[in-house]
Amino acid sequence: MPTAPAAGHGRIDHATAAGAEWAVVSSAGAWRVEAIGKHQLMRRTGLPARDLRALDPALSYPSSLMGRDRAVVVNLERVRAVITASEVLVPAPRAPAAGPLVGDLHARLSTASPRGGKALPFEFRALEVCLEFACKSLEHETSMLEKEAYPALDALTSKVSTLNLERVRQIKSRLVAISGGVQQVRDELEHLLDDDTDMAAMHLSEKLAYQAAGQSSRFDIGKEPAESDQEWEDSEAEQEDVDGEDQGSGAFTPKIDELENLLEAYFVQIDGTLNKLSTLREYVEDTEDYINIMLDDKQNQLLQMGVVLSTATLMVSAAIVVTAVFGINIHIALYRIPSTTVFWEATGGMLGGAAALFAVAMVYYRNNGILR
Repeated sequence: MPTAPAAGHGRIDHATAAGAEWAVVSSAGAWRVEAIGKHQLMRRTGLPARDLRALDPALSYPSSLMGRDRAVVVNLERVRAVITASEVLVPAPRAPAAGPLVGDLHARLSTASPRGGKALPFEFRALEVCLEFACKSLEHETSMLEKEAYPALDALTSKVSTLNLERVRQIKSRLVAISGGVQQVRDELEHLLDDDTDMAAMHLSEKLAYQAAGQSSRFDIGKEPAESDQEWEDSEAEQEDVDGEDQGSGAFTPKIDELENLLEAYFVQIDGTLNKLSTLREYVEDTEDYINIMLDDKQNQLLQMGVVLSTATLMVSAAIVVTAVFGINIHIALYRIPSTTVFWEATGGMLGGAAALFAVAMVYYRNNGILR
């Protein structure tokens, strides 16, 4: 996993109470840490406060890629960033997950790499780094989970023990968590690929060029963000009315082929990761079914043993009843016989009768399917 660049490659400005820390990576790959307040960030990126909340690590927001007038908000698994046409801002750069992302951005953006003979716009190159980081992180977690899961599941099928069951329980919990994150990223990429308007909103460089040419962009690039959510929602509603009137004339309609190909590549990658997790989930379910069948078989064996023991106890109890009858202090001719062989004959008869009744019961049970 890449790490953040050394201090010699960037500049760290100690944060003050003026705002939270953000790592700022320029289009040339240079980076620094700045303390940026909420309203200052809104003016700098043109984002409303509700979009910034999605970047707060303390809040749990679903994965999203949102194209706005002057920025793209990236909120994927372990990747949070704001991409503008000239820089990338990463919140909480000292966090363990943010350092490697800043390192990747520094390494990849410092050298422009043409894609298909044509260099991608800065925002697409930065977006590609974020997508690649998110997909590789999830792929790495999936691979690590697979290495632990399959041996643990095989061990459980060999021996059902408390230790093996606890290992599988932890693996299943991790599987659910990772699958949820991968599914969210996949759904967000699929949503973008199905919506040309959202993809068009991510063409920040083209929108700036469109505005510089004196055109009136339907995305209102130059408009400053409102100071509150309510003001922003009001201005956005007004802009939607204008968009409805001007949609047929002079609307900003960039070619989305490059971005679509970029998103499609990572959609295929994340879909492959989801397929691996689905295969692992099916293996877990098959193992659970096998364990349940095995436990049911053990339970059936115990029940059958209980039937056998209960029947044997009943027969022995019958012999004891006969013995108790002979032990009653009564006067019968049998007691006056001087030969001792009668005792053994009576004892053998009782035991033989109990054994015969037990055998008859076993045959009856087998014929009626009670015992196998």
